[in-house]
Amino acid sequence: MTKLTILIITTGHLCRSPRVLKEATTLGNAGYDVTVLGVRNRLDSTKIDERIAAQSPFRHVWVDMLGEGNFGPPRVLSLIRRGQQRLSRELAKCLRLQSAEALGPAAALLRAARKIPADLTIAHNEAAHWVGLQLIAEGRTVAADIEDWHSEDLLDSERAARPLELLRRNETELLHKAAYVTTTSEALAEGLQNRYGGNRPTVVTNSFPLPPLLDRSEQKQNPPSFFWFSQTIGPGRGLEPFLAAYALVKYPSRLTLLGQIRQSYKEQLLSLLPVALHSRVSLHPLVSPDELPSVIAQHNIGLALEQLHPLSRDLTITNKILQYLGAGLAIVATPTAGQLEVLAHSPSAGIFLNQLDTPQQTAAALDSLLANPVELHHQQQAARRLAETRYSWEQEAPRLLRLVEHTIGKSTG
Repeated sequence: MTKLTILIITTGHLCRSPRVLKEATTLGNAGYDVTVLGVRNRLDSTKIDERIAAQSPFRHVWVDMLGEGNFGPPRVLSLIRRGQQRLSRELAKCLRLQSAEALGPAAALLRAARKIPADLTIAHNEAAHWVGLQLIAEGRTVAADIEDWHSEDLLDSERAARPLELLRRNETELLHKAAYVTTTSEALAEGLQNRYGGNRPTVVTNSFPLPPLLDRSEQKQNPPSFFWFSQTIGPGRGLEPFLAAYALVKYPSRLTLLGQIRQSYKEQLLSLLPVALHSRVSLHPLVSPDELPSVIAQHNIGLALEQLHPLSRDLTITNKILQYLGAGLAIVATPTAGQLEVLAHSPSAGIFLNQLDTPQQTAAALDSLLANPVELHHQQQAARRLAETRYSWEQEAPRLLRLVEHTIGKSTG
């Protein structure tokens, strides 16, 4: 029997693309011949990717944006690619030119994808979506994953350099032409179809494999710990209003933020707290994907502070809230459509901060949670049950496999 081949295209590193990694691993373990085509643009992430790929049931290749050494064609080529991307973004910003290169090394990804035969190609991220549409026009079977609503994402200040018309056109065509489309929430699936028509995306959430439960007996001896993480600790993520409220909280607790942060923004955040409270706040750099679940589990309460604007942040279900559930953390969330969707299945798993921009009300809600350790424990238990029964990769993987099998089958003779 000949294995059917699957090509997954992304513009990110494996260690920074958990959705791609879960998909590729699941399909590889199911017996498909899987290749992941990505982009190499961070040396530190490249080293982690190599370790991940060496232990995974798929091949990993990439478009090189770094080059090797200081001289020679690879280095020159990477500089040209980076220059093209910067120029395309400036042209999009100044002249509103709709170039796929403003989204990433689209042309280079397309050239690489053409050299990798596949029975099914799955396109992730913006530049890969454009590549997928070119491959559809060439007769390939292509599916797409719309993890974020790219044309409705990012802060207003960052959208000027985006080819928004091209993004909307790509999203429209994918819903009408792709073999199937997946996305992260029912709210986002409904929003995309209402806007563009076509086929309603199938929901495959950002859930993760269930980690083993941590013994929390030692945690009971310490003040409860709030936890928040992202690749970048920066503005527009709900941290500023939360810190302003945290300054007013009366009951003892700790706060840990994990991600890359600029020194100037770190100082801005800490300035929202009295100096006496600075010792309660810990900031840590990114960790590898395999380390993250154990880091999360060391805490008690997961902060899911997504904003209602932009629209993509409102409708999606992010990684963080689902990883909190798996680790058995009580949830403190803002009432985005995606997060309302999650906790509707188990309201006792957490609380919503309906007035995040009102520090006194937010502080009162946090104090109410911290003042009742028994209720906090019940919320943690409910969070874990919700992961076990609905929001885990063990629940999502069969849905993905059915989609792929329906599209291309399992094998050919």
